[in-house]
Amino acid sequence: MSTYIADAAEDLTVEGPSATFTYRRIGPRGGVPLVLLNRVRGTLDWWDPEFLDHLAAGHDVIVFDNVGTGYTTGTPRDSVEGLADGTVEFIEALRLPQVDLLGWTVGGTVAQHIARLRPDLVRKLVVAAANPGGQVPGAPDPNPKVRATMTKPETTGDDLVFLFFPETDTGRAAGYEHLARVATRLAAGRPDVSEAAAMGQIAAIQKDASIPFEQVRADLATIRQPVLYATGIKDAMIPALASYTAVQYVPDATLVAYSDAGHAFLFQHAEDFAGQVSAFLAD
Repeated sequence: MSTYIADAAEDLTVEGPSATFTYRRIGPRGGVPLVLLNRVRGTLDWWDPEFLDHLAAGHDVIVFDNVGTGYTTGTPRDSVEGLADGTVEFIEALRLPQVDLLGWTVGGTVAQHIARLRPDLVRKLVVAAANPGGQVPGAPDPNPKVRATMTKPETTGDDLVFLFFPETDTGRAAGYEHLARVATRLAAGRPDVSEAAAMGQIAAIQKDASIPFEQVRADLATIRQPVLYATGIKDAMIPALASYTAVQYVPDATLVAYSDAGHAFLFQHAEDFAGQVSAFLAD
C-alpha cells in the first residue's frame, strides 16, 4: 500500500468559462498556494508523489490538468499563450487572488509567460528544466533521437527514462524508481493525454522556439517577481544553458543545477529540490 499522501488526494473539479478543470490539493491551507504546471503529455497522475509530499509538508500545493488534457474537458490549446490562458482561467475559477507557480518543462515556459502578463497574480516563480523561449544562443543542436521519441504516438516507460534521466546506471535506476512511484496513480482506466492535446503542446513548443531571442531577452527583463531557475546538467531535452542564460536577464533570479541529473532532476532529487523550493518561497 502506498505511503504517499499525494496518492490519497481526491479529485476535485471547478467550472471555468471554457472547461471543467480537475485538480488535487494537498498540504496545509493558508498563505499563497503553489500551483504546478505540467510537462508535455503529463496529467495529474504523472506528478511524482514523493516530490509532492515533500512540497506539501509546508505548502498548500495544487496540481491540475489544463484545458483539454487528461481529466479536464475542453478543446486542447496549441500555443504557450493558450496554455497560459487556460492556467489563468483555472486559478481565477478557484478565486485565488495570488499564487506561486512551479512550472516543469513546457509548464515552466508557460509560467514565465503568465508572470510577465499577469504580475498581479504571481508572487514568485519556479522554473524547472524549461526554455525561456526562442533559440538560446550557443545551445547544442537537438538530439534527433530525443525529437523522434518525444513525437511518438505513444511513449513507453523506457522512452521516458531515456528522455528524463541520464544514461548512466544511477540515472536509469532513478528513472525506474520514479515510474514505480507514479504507478499507483496510473491505474487502468485513468485518462491519458489525447493525441490532439499532445500535438498541441508540441506545436506550442515549436511556435515558442521561433521567437527571436532578442525578443525573449527583452521579455525576461520585464519579469519582476523573484524567480528560481533549476536544471539538470545532463538534460537531454532542454540544455542547462537555457536556465543559465535566462538568469542573466531576469532582474531577480537564482540558479540551482544538479550535476548528475537530467530533465526530471526534480524527481531524482525530490527531497533536496523540494527543500530548495521551500526555502525560496519562504525567503
